[in-house]
Amino acid sequence: MSEIHESYEDYLKAIYLIAKNNKGGWTSNSEISNFLKVRPSSVTNMLYNLRKNGLITWKPRKALRLTKKGKEIAKNTIKNYNCLSKFFIKVLNLKNKKIVEKLSCEIEHHLNPEVTNALEDLLLEY
Repeated sequence: MSEIHESYEDYLKAIYLIAKNNKGGWTSNSEISNFLKVRPSSVTNMLYNLRKNGLITWKPRKALRLTKKGKEIAKNTIKNYNCLSKFFIKVLNLKNKKIVEKLSCEIEHHLNPEVTNALEDLLLEY
């Protein structure tokens, strides 16, 4: 799996954010469903895909958690989001939080490490 789907990254990010507050990093289908505001059946379908690609450890109707690979992708996605958000606020001086969140979430999937590092370097000046 060379390029990961945006929807996979969204789910991995959600799982990471939920699980970091749960004992052992485990989370449930219903927690993900509530967090993403999607149907539990949609979550289940995605979990099968994530498991097939080695991104989560999960058995149906049981708790799940990210694999090392899944956690790495989630952290990179969050890092991209945070860099973009700071860029829009500090550099472009955007004030509307909803616009910043929407743009950051849409673009986070398209950054490579070189761009993220360049953004981080630029943001050090602000």
